[in-house]
Amino acid sequence: MRPTVHDIAAAAGVSLATVDRVLNRRPGVRHVTREKVETAIRQLGYIRDVAAANLAKGRTYPLVFILPASDNSFMHGLNGEIRQAILRSAAERTDIRTIEVPAFDPAALVAMLEELSREKPCGVAMVATDAPEVCATVDKLVHAGFPIVTLVSDLTGSLRHHYAGVDNIAAGRTAARLLGRFLGPRKGEIAVLAGSMLVRDHRERLEGFTAVMAEEFPDLAILPVLEGRDDPEIAHMLVADALSRNAGIVGVYSLGAGNRGLIRALKEKAVDRTLTVIAHELTVHTRAALIDNTIDAILNQDAGHEVRSAIRVLKAKADGLPVIDAQERIRLDIFLKDNLP
Repeated sequence: MRPTVHDIAAAAGVSLATVDRVLNRRPGVRHVTREKVETAIRQLGYIRDVAAANLAKGRTYPLVFILPASDNSFMHGLNGEIRQAILRSAAERTDIRTIEVPAFDPAALVAMLEELSREKPCGVAMVATDAPEVCATVDKLVHAGFPIVTLVSDLTGSLRHHYAGVDNIAAGRTAARLLGRFLGPRKGEIAVLAGSMLVRDHRERLEGFTAVMAEEFPDLAILPVLEGRDDPEIAHMLVADALSRNAGIVGVYSLGAGNRGLIRALKEKAVDRTLTVIAHELTVHTRAALIDNTIDAILNQDAGHEVRSAIRVLKAKADGLPVIDAQERIRLDIFLKDNLP
């Protein structure tokens, strides 16, 4: 059986109140008595259950999610999952709030992080904009003791504690293999739609995608990336223009933003359904596009799992507990019209 505080008290010859003061580093214990308690803890192999102790004390964890303010269907879904987590706050002992900052704006994200550093929440989860000033601010907050988790888009090279999201290079490689296999022996050009190359998830997906295309499908040429800025109208305009100007386009890869504008542009070109289209994130719009054959395959990440993972990790870091890596691994799902959930 695991040793208890009663065992420590008996071994050290002190009261339970004294053991509690030593465990919680409170004053009022003589040096010699503190040494007796600490010796008993070591000899018994006592491991303190911090989570249970916090539960007994009724501790609440104030957590903040920082999301980009954009008309992105996946981000709307992510926000919805955070709202569901807020409904579970009483049971999970959390106090969660969501803050939106302008999308792809490093200065706005830095300003918000600086503001939060003065409020001292138990942890921050954020969709990262990959910029040196953001990285520097995150490192400063981590050094000051703030647990920070990146969500969906990582900040590699920073001191952030954890990343809750899929392996985006693997996602891009998967998209390239699907597109290349679907197209078979056809030759032509591939249009690529992104939100912005300022976010690492899109850059890494493109990196994986271009690597596999160059290695295994050299007859398919990738056109310059179209950046829709998470705006369906801009995405629609860019894709429609690309399709009208490039008769050689045989495939489209959407890195994960502007899918509504993409779908509208594809439907306007419905007379030519020789295009093969791979996109990211299963939403109500991409689901309908899969069903009506506008899109051929969707790569999806579970936003609910990402939110729950971020909360678990931030609470663990606040308590100084280890993270169970296998539990926090986010899976990449591939959906066709035939296996939709």
